[in-house]
Amino acid sequence: MSESTLKKPLRVWPGVVIVLFQWVARYGVPMFVPEALPFGAMAGLASGLAIVLWWVFFSRAPWSERLGAIVLMGIGLVATSQLLHVSVATAGMGFLFPMYAVPLLCIAFVAWALIAGRLSNGARRVSMVATIVLACGVWTLLRTGGITGDLHSDFAWRWSETPEERLLAQADEPVAVPLPAAGVIEADWPGFRGPGRDSVIPGLQIETDWSKSPPVELWRRPIGPGWSSFAVGGDFIYTQEQRGEDEIVACYNAKTGEPVWRHRDTARFYESNGGTGPRGTPTLRDGRVYAFGATGILNVLDAGDGSVVWSRNVASDSGKEVPFWGFASSPLIVGEKVSVAAAGKLVAYDRATGEPRWFGPDGGGGYSSPQYFRIDGVEQILLASVAGVSSFAPDDGTLLWEHPWKVGTRIVQPALTAEGDLLISAGDSKGIRRLGIEHGPNGWIIEERWTSIRLKPYFNDFVVHRGHAIGFDGRILACIDILDGSRKWKGGRYGHGQLVLLPDQDLLLVLSEQGELALVRATPDRFTELARFPALEGKTWNHPVLIGDLLLIRNGEEMAAFRLSLRST
Repeated sequence: MSESTLKKPLRVWPGVVIVLFQWVARYGVPMFVPEALPFGAMAGLASGLAIVLWWVFFSRAPWSERLGAIVLMGIGLVATSQLLHVSVATAGMGFLFPMYAVPLLCIAFVAWALIAGRLSNGARRVSMVATIVLACGVWTLLRTGGITGDLHSDFAWRWSETPEERLLAQADEPVAVPLPAAGVIEADWPGFRGPGRDSVIPGLQIETDWSKSPPVELWRRPIGPGWSSFAVGGDFIYTQEQRGEDEIVACYNAKTGEPVWRHRDTARFYESNGGTGPRGTPTLRDGRVYAFGATGILNVLDAGDGSVVWSRNVASDSGKEVPFWGFASSPLIVGEKVSVAAAGKLVAYDRATGEPRWFGPDGGGGYSSPQYFRIDGVEQILLASVAGVSSFAPDDGTLLWEHPWKVGTRIVQPALTAEGDLLISAGDSKGIRRLGIEHGPNGWIIEERWTSIRLKPYFNDFVVHRGHAIGFDGRILACIDILDGSRKWKGGRYGHGQLVLLPDQDLLLVLSEQGELALVRATPDRFTELARFPALEGKTWNHPVLIGDLLLIRNGEEMAAFRLSLRST
């Protein structure tokens, strides 16, 4: 054999076929069929094994190169994993790095094999080593700002500044000195998902022709990371954010966006998928702000000046560790008690003193918030958790009833139908379920009416309107009939966004995961998008707020206020 040629040419075509299948399965199919993403991820990893089998047994390469390449790939992946930026190293509990690295390594190696047969022995081996080292080592140059709902990572160069770092580098803007309140600040939008905690805004109609009357920007400003929405009272808006080592409850002027006051706790929550900062939305009631942070701090603050009324560590009180995605509950006030969910365990405190009043059983985890309902004439607080859904008496925490439905992760809020039935989401491929709930002489009767996979909300809340439920099925909106769970339509790609319903207008206001606003008909006949408008930059998971013609939106980088044109009546 000549020093510059192989005895037999490399058999490359099987590797090309495997790589084509790998990339179509990993990226192509999920683009059109979001439900196929888990299959695509597994296919991507399995194809890596197929590349190994091809190279070792069918490539015709010299055995020294066959075995040497496999050993070098293993060493390269392991060594790279030790040098990754923390945001990549911990992404997705360690499994996202192989999901990205293996397909890139495979395509780089097959591309090398296509040209390797024309190289001399020395050049072929040197280039093989260089290809593997570069395909693995490039990941050490990257960081991630988190992932989307579809597990697509927001990569940036490792040395580039994050939005939070850019914010901290700016001169800290002085906050205004609040004037003495003329009276108790009452809530126009009391907190999470509005007055009913259901994302429904009755009595409001807006113009839908945004080509003639688009949203008018009133102000825009950077904000620290976090997935909190707003509570609103008068001229004040309240939210949570992270700034460096401080977890912040902040008050801003609703008309200008200027800061009014900030309360700081030395606490920082971070996980690489969702990113940094608090998850819960503050609750405003009777001149006080109730805010639950991602590490378990529950603050009750004066809404006028931010002074502390009382504070508790819910993690310590409940004996619950900070869960993987942080404590995400938004406080619920019923009567003289405020309750929060400590990762699937409900905890109620006295509103006036902060003393613990009762603890619910441990539901095994979860990121849902407590929800108040009156079902069959009985007041109750519901909590959805990994174990299922449980109902408690607000006064003393007595367990009224429970429905077991164990899932991996449960985030979405339950909802009531007009008939008084309950809709609960699994948070995964199991979909959504309708329960009939009746208070009989011998206790509560819970009847499963149907379970449907035609609507599968993950962490994006759905709404109920005129006998139908509308929400996100993956990244696409879907509408189902509450009567039997059958799908009426599916359409519109908005990522994993959030929405509110204007029932008097049969209209959805959607805030997409990409920060776009859209108007969609909330009717069962077909999917109809009426308008779309770019509003924010960056991944947006926060719930929008609409009070009259004032729209407030934010994400982990910026917040903005818009004026919407109201429809004349």
